[in-house]
Amino acid sequence: MRRILFRDVEVIATFDPQGRELRHAWLVVEGNRIAALGEGEPPKGDYDEVIDGRDRVMLPGMVNTHHHLYQTLFRAVPGAQDKKLFDWLLFLYERWRGIDEEAVYVSAVVGLCELLLSGCTTSTDHLYLFPRGKKHLIDVEIEAAKEVGIRFHPNRGSMSLSRQEGGLPPEDVVQTEEEILEDSERLILRYHDPRFGAMVRLALGPCSPFSVTPRLMRETAELARRYGVLLHTHLAETLDEEEFCLARFGKRPVEYLEEVGWLGPDVWIAHAVHLSDRDIEKLARAGVGVAHCPSSNMLLGSGIAPVPKMLAAGMKVGLAVDGSASNDASNMIREARQAMLLSRVRYGAEAMPARRALRLATLGGAQVMGWERELGSLEPGKCADLSLWDISTLEFAGAADPVAALLHCAAQYADLVMVNGEIRVRGGELVDARLYRYVSRQRAIAKKLVEGG
Repeated sequence: MRRILFRDVEVIATFDPQGRELRHAWLVVEGNRIAALGEGEPPKGDYDEVIDGRDRVMLPGMVNTHHHLYQTLFRAVPGAQDKKLFDWLLFLYERWRGIDEEAVYVSAVVGLCELLLSGCTTSTDHLYLFPRGKKHLIDVEIEAAKEVGIRFHPNRGSMSLSRQEGGLPPEDVVQTEEEILEDSERLILRYHDPRFGAMVRLALGPCSPFSVTPRLMRETAELARRYGVLLHTHLAETLDEEEFCLARFGKRPVEYLEEVGWLGPDVWIAHAVHLSDRDIEKLARAGVGVAHCPSSNMLLGSGIAPVPKMLAAGMKVGLAVDGSASNDASNMIREARQAMLLSRVRYGAEAMPARRALRLATLGGAQVMGWERELGSLEPGKCADLSLWDISTLEFAGAADPVAALLHCAAQYADLVMVNGEIRVRGGELVDARLYRYVSRQRAIAKKLVEGG
């Protein structure tokens, strides 16, 4: 079994139940698990590799709880940059309808590589748009994640309520309930791995109240619970969504979620911006988790999610970069900084300390997505998913608190990233340099989709 020793690490921020931060520390990886960690002189023995951690901070691998990877093809699109959600969607559906298997594969590689470089070791994706005839896009994403070497937990997303039926998406990017449920079951049976430390798991994710039917919400929940997989959807993102729910269902979004049988610990929702205190209490009591998407919420002008209130109520809250077309970056450490700053705007400077934001990005995300036994903290027996951050560089000069400095001093990319015991980033670069070849292909595909050329 391969053994790797990290030694002389400036600080290991474990995010374990005691919140320990080990100084001048070491950590041993055996195979794909963390074997031991501590302070001072490391244990003697034979190691296949010894990694110098001087001037480095070690964090658990971050967990991205919401994304739309295909949207990395649609960054900074003219005409979409300054629109609110519904107008933004209507504009971009016309361009998204052109995606195919190659576009999904390339965009997934690019987005996942960007996440990996930013210290993220586990990501979900919410792919809900299936242009007519394109049935195996989730399979394509899973293959892309395997090439990158990142842990992957995609949602088989869905849309069944077209514009002609009172929804938002055009008819040629929605599917029937029967198609969706059949493919969802196929994907679970083929790819979902419930074993400890799995590299691929599946969840089911009807898109939103304005793009799926209540029937699909109910039947998807039944299917997911039959196979023991999680459920995910967008909810309470904008006031337009609330008005849609009131007009169509006679209920606010959380009330609608309850009506269709989605209040449970196997559910996590993206955004959760417009929640009342009663909503928060109801979600907390049911064990529903939240993917907090600060950059996306700011870019689209959707509002500020009440994250401090959610945490005070005992809710599971993780962090997410969201689709690149509503963020334009897939960078988890930047997203943690945004989470720290945005909550302070609304709730005050003490509302979101740096360590709390980092916890959302690590253990919080693992809890939201059901990985807390395996991921999110640095403890013996957990998966060897971690990142090292070089604090000897210009932007950190003079920083007294190296852990908080990662956010206060605006860290950008990790020096080293390990996933499942394998080093995927070293010296701030992808170990598999072949992955960089997808950048030029992505640019060509994006140009064609956006410009129609």
